[in-house]
Amino acid sequence: MIVFKFGGASVKDGPSVQNVANIIKQSPATRLVIVLSAMDKMTNAFEALAMHHFKGNVEKSRRQFELIRNFHLDLMHPLFPNPSHEAYAAVDRLLNEVTTILAKPALSDFDQFYDQLIPYGELLSTQIVSQYLYKENINHRLIDARTIVATDDKWREARVDWDATQKNTNHHILPALTSGQRPIVLTQGFIGADAHGNSTTLGREGSDYTAAVLAYCLNAEKVVIWKDVPGLLNADPKMMANTVKINEISYGEAMELAYYGATIIHPKTIKPLENKKIPLLIKPFSDPAEAGSVISSNETKAQAVACYIYKFDQTLLSITPRDFSFINTENLSDIFLIFKKHNIKINMMQNSAISFSVCFDGNQDEFSGLLNSLQNNFRVLYNHHLQLITIRNHQQSDIEKVLGGRKILLEQRSRSTLQMLVSGQE
Repeated sequence: MIVFKFGGASVKDGPSVQNVANIIKQSPATRLVIVLSAMDKMTNAFEALAMHHFKGNVEKSRRQFELIRNFHLDLMHPLFPNPSHEAYAAVDRLLNEVTTILAKPALSDFDQFYDQLIPYGELLSTQIVSQYLYKENINHRLIDARTIVATDDKWREARVDWDATQKNTNHHILPALTSGQRPIVLTQGFIGADAHGNSTTLGREGSDYTAAVLAYCLNAEKVVIWKDVPGLLNADPKMMANTVKINEISYGEAMELAYYGATIIHPKTIKPLENKKIPLLIKPFSDPAEAGSVISSNETKAQAVACYIYKFDQTLLSITPRDFSFINTENLSDIFLIFKKHNIKINMMQNSAISFSVCFDGNQDEFSGLLNSLQNNFRVLYNHHLQLITIRNHQQSDIEKVLGGRKILLEQRSRSTLQMLVSGQE
């Protein structure tokens, strides 16, 4: 039994959906679970819709909804030339649910409202793909992930309730995988539900994590993540020419890369797979026959390739106690509590006797609240629009290649990892 995960780029248009169907047809798996993301850029589109509605921008909200609606309908037309095909009625039902949500005032908690609205990207995606699979005579069962993945109510970053999720998997998915000649289950990534049935999300790009959670609960043979790249590359090809494909790495190295921001793998994905030694394959959906890359417990085949990870739009804060006291445990505790209160994740930190420096993803709304809270007891200096570069397995020549003469504002170096916070422009 294999778990397939297809990201948004895999279902960005009609031909991509057709390719998904072809990959499923060609797979040798006797039992298959397919986890699907929202279609290309639709999570971003739904996020914009949520923000417009939350802020009461009625006209912007209306236009954004029309953009979302037209995107899905335009994608469907070549797949379902018959305008009376059931797919259109199924998609209309979901879009009507969205309009019902938008007809009401937004919840006072934006994160909770976000989790109420955002799952429709995945729900629309799976409905369209499901209808196309039926058209191609690929028998399967579409199961709402919110009936499977049980979580707490930490909106936008929900934590999985593993016992409840295992029970739900046994009750809903396992029976579907033991019926028919070649049982296939299709479900959504990224979304779940709390104990009261409220929709939740697992964090951006959380579909990889959903695939790992289901693989864990099902004791899958392997997980295959289908991407628009040949496999696991040592850098983003948009940032660096002549990238190198890494054929095989260990779970530990993959976790390090994900932790530092490698976007090809969701940071939470590796742990449940490592716990049951389930290999993770990253394969190109444009060429399914290619071997791709493997993440497994095998450390003997690991390649010591320099890997480059870029994080853009970083903010640097330098925090000094107003009473000129040391940066001690008490001060650090206060600082971390403030960051937790404002839901800001630190990407790098460093302290001296009287100063504590941190960098994090820039967000002006969050930053204003954070700054106000810190300035009660600390003096704060800051820089915006910086770039954080992480190099694993670095050599001196690698450093010179990426710096381009830019000034290093903050640096950390260990035996295998170098992080540099630099000015944003070369």
